[in-house]
Amino acid sequence: MAGPKTFTFEDLGEYDNYTEYVYEDYSGLPTHSCDEDEQALALQTLGAAFQPVFYSLIFLLGLAGNGLMITVLLRRWRLLRITEIYLLHLAMADLMLLLTFPFDVVDVVSGWVFGEFLCKLVGLMRNLNLLCGSFLLACIGFDRYLAIVHAIPSMRNRRPRAVHVTCITLWLVCLGLSVPNVVFLTVREDNNNTSRLSCYYYHHKNHAYNWVLTARVFDHISFFLPLTVMCYCYTAVVFTLCKSQKSHAKQGAMRLAVVITLVFCFCWLPYNITLLIQTLVDFQVIGYKSCGPKVVLSAARDVTQGLGLSHCCLNPFLYAFVGVQFRKELNRLLRQLGCGANPLFRSQGQSRPSTSDGATTISSTI
Repeated sequence: MAGPKTFTFEDLGEYDNYTEYVYEDYSGLPTHSCDEDEQALALQTLGAAFQPVFYSLIFLLGLAGNGLMITVLLRRWRLLRITEIYLLHLAMADLMLLLTFPFDVVDVVSGWVFGEFLCKLVGLMRNLNLLCGSFLLACIGFDRYLAIVHAIPSMRNRRPRAVHVTCITLWLVCLGLSVPNVVFLTVREDNNNTSRLSCYYYHHKNHAYNWVLTARVFDHISFFLPLTVMCYCYTAVVFTLCKSQKSHAKQGAMRLAVVITLVFCFCWLPYNITLLIQTLVDFQVIGYKSCGPKVVLSAARDVTQGLGLSHCCLNPFLYAFVGVQFRKELNRLLRQLGCGANPLFRSQGQSRPSTSDGATTISSTI
């Protein structure tokens, strides 16, 4: 899957006051000369060969992990704990995001061949689930903060129905923020290859350009706001556990809190830094003097976006597979399917932190 195409005024075509920009992008460099640059062509060829393989692996791994996670959680629907409700919604968001990958793999190989309806639908699903997934991670961190740092009455006040309402509200807000993608996404011939079709923000001309920049702001908010919440909540969790009586389970819970935050940063921080640089270029805060930096930035966006999207196949391992209760349920499911208990998911008592909600059981609070 190629990363988001760099939006240029050339994409808008000749339109009113923008005709003078038809052959230049924000940097002031002639677009065609950079597209024909040898370095750009080499990186495009490498990306076309590598990205379909990489995204296919993420798709298969994520499909298996999130599919198992949803199956296990739905089997005990009425007995779900608070964190498990968030995990169920997170797995659904990740799974729906993964379902867009095959379309993008085909798009890299042969261009967009699925028509305008699927162009709009896939774009809506991708943006909706990216936004919702990030904020659900923040909700999980905040829930762990309430469960450990403010453990007394908060455990009784956090009702499953209220959590479901919170999740549904979050889905509706993210849907509202993603709907404009349906308006502006459309299919047209690729500027660099008229024999290929491209699904991008071409519709409504300069309004599409405004939406691209607005969507960038949402991208930055959907990363930095959840990251801030996670850092604060998990830092408070670690300090609280450090002050309590030492135990192997508590050390495991602290390690998991640190790993969750570090993995989120590792996967998404490079992409958001790259996207921030692109935004500065688009607003002409910085510019290029040659095609080299432009080509490198475009390639960096593709690579870092792939790294960020790989996070959706890591969530099941970070949040569920480390849980004692989850491993027990998974082994039970495997036995019912005739597969036998998998030693990789064998329960090890309370030696690892679980996702269950117990104010007095620290080993099950992350």
